[in-house]
Amino acid sequence: MNVTDTSEPIHSHALFRISFAMFLAYLTIGIPLVTLPLFVHQQLQFNDVLVGIAVGSQFIATLVTRGVAGRKADILGGRRTVCLGLVCCCASGALMLGSSFALANPLVCYLLLIVGRMVLGLGESLILTGNLTWGMWLAGAPRAGKVIAWNGMATYGALAAGGPLGLALYHHSGLPMMALITLVLPLGAWCVMNGIPENVPGKRMRAPVRHVISLIWRPGVGLVLQGIGFASLSAFAVLYFTERQWNYAGFAMTLFGCAFIVTRLFFGHMPDRYGGVRIATLSLLTESVGLLLLWSAPIPAIALAGAALTGCGCSLMFPSLGVEVVRRVPDEIRGTALGIWSAFQDLAYGLTAPLAGLITPLMGYRQVFLIAAACALLGAASLTHLLRQR
Repeated sequence: MNVTDTSEPIHSHALFRISFAMFLAYLTIGIPLVTLPLFVHQQLQFNDVLVGIAVGSQFIATLVTRGVAGRKADILGGRRTVCLGLVCCCASGALMLGSSFALANPLVCYLLLIVGRMVLGLGESLILTGNLTWGMWLAGAPRAGKVIAWNGMATYGALAAGGPLGLALYHHSGLPMMALITLVLPLGAWCVMNGIPENVPGKRMRAPVRHVISLIWRPGVGLVLQGIGFASLSAFAVLYFTERQWNYAGFAMTLFGCAFIVTRLFFGHMPDRYGGVRIATLSLLTESVGLLLLWSAPIPAIALAGAALTGCGCSLMFPSLGVEVVRRVPDEIRGTALGIWSAFQDLAYGLTAPLAGLITPLMGYRQVFLIAAACALLGAASLTHLLRQR
């Protein structure tokens, strides 16, 4: 019996389990994301460019492996692809643990961190693409928006929880405890998803990457311009708060994640009801307002409100444009298409932090958020025109 024919409670239960496993796996990303800039800047005494490389290297690795992850999902199935990603996350935690014992040599410590971040990027690529492919097989293509929304809540929920948790672990026990936690979390994710039916791909179809890109690049542009805001916030919010001697630095990502999840819960139906292009454009406008609040904030409360509003704006972009991607490609190459499409977001994440690191010594951290707001406004202005072209 095909799993896509099962009842709503059964498929919802399976989706909840794989989404919760996704949450645990993404904590391995969320926990070090906020603390790494502090560690590289304060303990290793490296400049903002190297801070940006430390953060962005993971996203670059994810970017260049999206196509591979998509093909793995199409050939091996979503579940096996996710399991490969969990192995990579464990390896990343082990490398982070090794770097914590190399503090006497900052260069070796930094290189181990970078390698660990790149392995983590590969793991993220495999987990996200595999989970989306697996979830759409479990729930059926008509529920693609729901699958994308649930995965998004899991990933950004992990980023929201990972910020304060990572800071608490870092200030209390330093890098080793944080590394041990990230080493164990993927094992918990595997236990949660164990026993869920595995999708076995049927007909295999290979499509040139260039052809797949030609089908999905227009929604990909919107994803790039949206991702710059999140990348700026995740890489430099803590340093921005520290520079201005504000408290609650770790809660910028927490409020971002909470607003992201609440928006998904209460307004996740809007792309299906009002159209993906309209909701994506509104989302980019909302994100730009949040980033402008961060840029102009005279007090930390307004900056935190800007982070939350940015989360609201980012929340519906992925499902709004994701449904459009699923409709444009055959089922047999859905994993490849989702992987390549997600790479557009990784492109924004991977390039923003290092490039912003070049700007901050000249212009300060505030101006990064102003540039990100301008990119979101550009996306809102161009998205309707792009997606109406077939």
